Amino acid sequence: MANLTSQYLGIELKNPIVVGACDLLENQDNLAKLEKAGAGAIVYKSLFEEQIQLEDLELSRQLQEYNERNAEMTSLFPDVSHAGPGEHLYKLKKAVELLNIPLFASLNAVYKETWVKYASLIAGTGVAGLELNFYNVPYSYDKTADEIEQEQLDVVEAVLKEVDIPVSVKLSRYYTNPLGIIKKLDKLGVKGLVLFNKLFQPDIDVISEKHIIPWNLSSPEEYKLPLRYAGLLSGEVDADIIANTGIYSGKDVLKLILAGANNVQIVSTLYKNGVGHIADMLKEMNDWMDVKGYSSLDEIRGKLSRKKLNNPYIYKRAQYIDIILNSERILG
Repeated sequence: MANLTSQYLGIELKNPIVVGACDLLENQDNLAKLEKAGAGAIVYKSLFEEQIQLEDLELSRQLQEYNERNAEMTSLFPDVSHAGPGEHLYKLKKAVELLNIPLFASLNAVYKETWVKYASLIAGTGVAGLELNFYNVPYSYDKTADEIEQEQLDVVEAVLKEVDIPVSVKLSRYYTNPLGIIKKLDKLGVKGLVLFNKLFQPDIDVISEKHIIPWNLSSPEEYKLPLRYAGLLSGEVDADIIANTGIYSGKDVLKLILAGANNVQIVSTLYKNGVGHIADMLKEMNDWMDVKGYSSLDEIRGKLSRKKLNNPYIYKRAQYIDIILNSERILG
């Protein structure tokens, strides 16, 4: 059986399959099942500052309802369910204690000060590292791309100064030049780059004429974008390259590692195939490596990256041009 060990933000994992942040992870039974199925590590569900703000607003509304109550009331206190970030931090600590594999935290804040504040609180829970989840939706017509990127770079720099655990950054695909922002993040000293975030998009039901919230799982074909960037980045940055989105099988994992990824994150395949699917993915990887005669992932990592190929244009536009020129052959 091949050696599937991998390095994730400087921490050794038994294999490169990391469970990405998602709602499944709030259930302790699922955490235990994922570990048993063979997950190399887990990134716990994100702490979202916007959710805390909304809960604060709702709590304030509930409390204001009681401003004019009289002495004949049986109770003067509302049913308070909001616990702020405290509940999340408590669950995070419990998850760390439960697992024997590394647990990483995820954070999405709004202001630089709160990014730093929550990052510091999370670092105190015993997690192995922290993932900064940059989920940015532009809201101003006047703000430039440079200003948005600089705000994110300032957040990363401030967080790195505050915490002593390894920090990774999860990016969306919506940058004019992802390689440019990635290079800047690498220079700042982030330990990992997660490519890419799956942003939730709004939808509309034309029957009810109302907005709906769709179940936004990735499709199996979506791994090709992180594969391209893994191939472009392999050997060019010091940070770990962590592929995310559309990774459903062991063969998908192998493709991304051949392109140059250090590790992968999976979520959608767990919803569609169950938490035990990790064991199937690992078996598929082991079987392939045995047939090919590889003993470790280091032998194949980046083997098909741009830096190691004789054809440096395979990850560029020339690939697209080649497909157009050979369309008759492709159609058969």
